[in-house]
Amino acid sequence: MMYGEEPHFKDDEKEFAGLRDVIKKQIGFNCDEYKKAHLKRRLAVRLRANRSTSYKDYADCLVNNADEMQKLKDCLTINVTELFRNPETYNAVSRSVLPELFKNKTKNNTIKVWSAGSSDGKEAYSIAIMMREFMDNSGRRYNISIIGTDIDENILRTAETGTYKTEQLKKISKERLEKFFVKIDENRYQVVDDIRRKVTFKNHDLISGRKLSGFDIIFCRNVTIYFEQKLQERLYLDFYNALNDGGYFVMGKTETLNGSASKLFIPVNPGERIYMKKVNGFQVIQGNITGRVL
Repeated sequence: MMYGEEPHFKDDEKEFAGLRDVIKKQIGFNCDEYKKAHLKRRLAVRLRANRSTSYKDYADCLVNNADEMQKLKDCLTINVTELFRNPETYNAVSRSVLPELFKNKTKNNTIKVWSAGSSDGKEAYSIAIMMREFMDNSGRRYNISIIGTDIDENILRTAETGTYKTEQLKKISKERLEKFFVKIDENRYQVVDDIRRKVTFKNHDLISGRKLSGFDIIFCRNVTIYFEQKLQERLYLDFYNALNDGGYFVMGKTETLNGSASKLFIPVNPGERIYMKKVNGFQVIQGNITGRVL
């Protein structure tokens, strides 16, 4: 093989299954439920970087190279994020969801929000800013608690700092930039302390982690598109159970609420993928309606 020539790659399904097992054992990343085509595209990036000619070849490289393990984990968990991504979705939440949610809460209640698959924190901080603006405009004050979860511990450490490069804030209005960010140097801004205090970040695996509950709003956008439909349906039931009665679920615009969970939510704004949990006095556990909640 001449220098610069791409090595011939052997796409063997048995070796692919073996590599998935190695990834699960070495990294703790369960990729069995991911769409095969998506997983292979992500793996191809690292296989090319290491000039691996087969999945087995790359699996051997992975076992003996801690640096490559981290690079693969970064590649598998990377998400395209930005502050106020799809601003029309935030506008719809602020216009249609927050007035009803705040109206039904007493001042002593804490409004709990979950940003699932929060990556580097941009979504969680966008939610915090949106809720602060709503309170400022309405003259209301409530306790706000936002949790951002992700499987990647390194990206969570970045999220906790709330620090972003200037180029990452290009789409932020001048008013928001001045009010909610502090300039650290020519290249970086940090979210102000008052907003950062409302957000907590935790390591959590949506697929195999413990079930969370007690939320008024759940944002899980552009995450489930990578999963097989059966897993999507299970996760939507998990989100249903994680919401308080009358709580809201916000999805990504390219995602579809499917399976039995689709009958358990009321569309609030289908175009922006905003749904409300039905207040019907029943609870779903592991996919089955089991009884009335007293």
